[in-house]
Amino acid sequence: MKIIENRKKFFILSLLIICIGFGAMFVNARAGKGALNWDVEFTGGTSMEIDLGGEYDGAELESIISEATGQSSPQIQQIMGTNGVAIKLQSIDSPTRVALVEAVQAVYPDAELKEANDISGTVSGEMQQAAMKATLIAGVAMLIYISIRFHDFRAGGSAIVALIHDVLVALAAYALFRIPVNNTFIAVLLTILGYSVNSTIVIFDRIRENKDNFRPNQMAERINKSISQTLARSINTSLTTLFTVGAIYVLGVPSIKEFALPMMVGIIAGAYSSICISGSIWYTFLPKAEKGSNK
Repeated sequence: MKIIENRKKFFILSLLIICIGFGAMFVNARAGKGALNWDVEFTGGTSMEIDLGGEYDGAELESIISEATGQSSPQIQQIMGTNGVAIKLQSIDSPTRVALVEAVQAVYPDAELKEANDISGTVSGEMQQAAMKATLIAGVAMLIYISIRFHDFRAGGSAIVALIHDVLVALAAYALFRIPVNNTFIAVLLTILGYSVNSTIVIFDRIRENKDNFRPNQMAERINKSISQTLARSINTSLTTLFTVGAIYVLGVPSIKEFALPMMVGIIAGAYSSICISGSIWYTFLPKAEKGSNK
């Protein structure tokens, strides 16, 4: 495989996808919908749980909620194994809450309000800080570990750049598909990071093992050979995981799909970055004398 020779093409493709994601965020923000579809856990708001007492029409329920609250995009999630739904909105006062329940009961007479909570901006701010801290701590720990494992800070830096790539691609999916950014967002990001770095380490291990088979100035050939030797493993691992998560997405309820969809995007992005990006970045960081004849 000529990964190193085609690294610029891979870089351009990645930048294009990331730019599309940022473009979607910009368009969403200009449209007044917010760059990302932030859930109340991150922005503050009102969360309600209503048992509808039987089957319901999702589009009809959304229309009822929008009309009663004046909010155009309420988040509605079915509670697994029940006829209940969890409704998340921007903050509404008590009269609006009562009006909402009455509007739902007018169409679904057996509907019953089970729970209603207000999530303050302070709590949501803490959630945002926790998300950033968790991602930052994970990234720093991986940088240190990989740098020590391979005795090369450039290897650690390359892996981290590839992980940043995966996070930005996942964010692009959140922006394009308007996936709610809720408490599963942190789990999705950390799972993607862990999965991606594992594939990258397998490739980097093979690059290290092949050290004695190539001259010091044959780093390009060494990386290409190592990626080729681990390619089947990388693809098979990604596909088996992708099939599993895909089944969860197809068969799961909306709340599960909000986790599965970005996970599928992250698995694909992680496999791509491990094979095409991480080794290419490591090669780019090398001194000219080690790169050999491949430019």
